[in-house]
Order: sequence, then C-alpha cells, then structure tokens
Amino acid sequence: MSEAVLIAQGLSKRYQDAGTAVSVLSGVDLTVRRGESVAVVGVSGSGKSTLLHLLAGLDTPTAGEVVLLGARIHTLSERAKGRLRNQALGFVYQFHHLLPEFTALENVMMPLVIRREARESAERSARALLATVGLADRAHHRPAQLSGGERQRVAIARALVTQPACVLADEPTGNLDRGNAEQVFALLQAAARERGAALVVVTHDETLAARLDRTYHLVAGRLTEGGGPY
Repeated sequence: MSEAVLIAQGLSKRYQDAGTAVSVLSGVDLTVRRGESVAVVGVSGSGKSTLLHLLAGLDTPTAGEVVLLGARIHTLSERAKGRLRNQALGFVYQFHHLLPEFTALENVMMPLVIRREARESAERSARALLATVGLADRAHHRPAQLSGGERQRVAIARALVTQPACVLADEPTGNLDRGNAEQVFALLQAAARERGAALVVVTHDETLAARLDRTYHLVAGRLTEGGGPY
C-alpha cells in the first residue's frame, strides 16, 4: 500500500457566533495516499472550504490533528508551516488568484522563486508545466489576456511546479462553463497522477467527483465515504 501523505484524525471546528458555538466540522477522519485522488462533495456552506483550510494548516482545528508527510502541521511554527506548505502542497482555487502584473510564466515560477531556487531552473520548470497544460505559447501573456479556462490551467501549473506530495483544489472548476470545467478537471487529474501527487478536490459537482478514486460526502459537519446525494 502506498504511503499516506495526508491524514486527518478527529478533526473538528467550532466558531463563536454572537455568543453561540456553531459546529462546522465534527470528528472528520481522512487518509489520502500518494498518487490517489479524493473528492469531497457537499452543498454550499457544508464546511468544505473550512476542511481544506484545516488540511493545509491555514486554520487551526478546535479538536483533532492533521499530519502532512509525518509532521503534525498544527504544532509547527508559522515559518515551519509555510516552509512545509511550499514543499509539500499545491493549491488550486475556484478563482485562480494569479498575480495580475506578472505573466503566466512568472506566476508559475513564483513558488520556486519564494523557495529561492535559481531563476534559470525555476523558469525551466515553469515552462515545462505550461507546456503540459497546453499553454507554451501563452507564457508571456498576463492573466487579463487569458481566458478563464486558460487562467485555471496556469493555476494548475503553478500548483504542480514544486512537485508537491499533495494538491488541494477548492471548487477548481466552479467559475467555468461546463466545457471548460470538463477540460480543466481532466487536466488537473492527469497532471497530478503523472507526477504521483495525491489530489484532494472539494466540489459540489457529483459528475466530476465520480471521476476520482474515492468520493466523500460532507453533510452536517460529518464526512462519510461513498453514499448518494444529500
């Protein structure tokens, strides 16, 4: 059996709202292994994005823990968390979050630049990823010069350029029409698989989720594998 890349154990999250405790997640358990793809499906407001933020160490759980490549991420200093995220995780969001003043190539290079990798090496890696997502001829275009589908493909290249152990994708096709959504989702899945990266996709789209190795449903803060619609 392949190595467990990301493990969530007893993960819970509660917020205080006007003095009342609001439970968003309750005792979530999830193990994702190298090279496998997992969908987390839920309606809007079900806690999907909260779960993804906890898995990435961007938020702190009320209870439970997340283990990323053997490290208990919530016990790390902010600097150590940032370093681990840069080394081990790739992110794709519904809205691409590309830097508008930089070209597609520069956007894809950015995680490697932050890592202080030599510019020549970073550019070589970024160009290879842009070719993988079919955008070799758009490398010097800025986001405003790209279509929505092209911007998401740049975001996928950026997520994979560091050779992460795991890619976390939050509604990566939610801002695209059906045709572009199908293409971008297939590209994300294939590119992650080709690099042996685990893939966790949060989505409300059952059809796309069914393409992945496993599907979980998040309902009333609880995560269950398989099952039907809500």
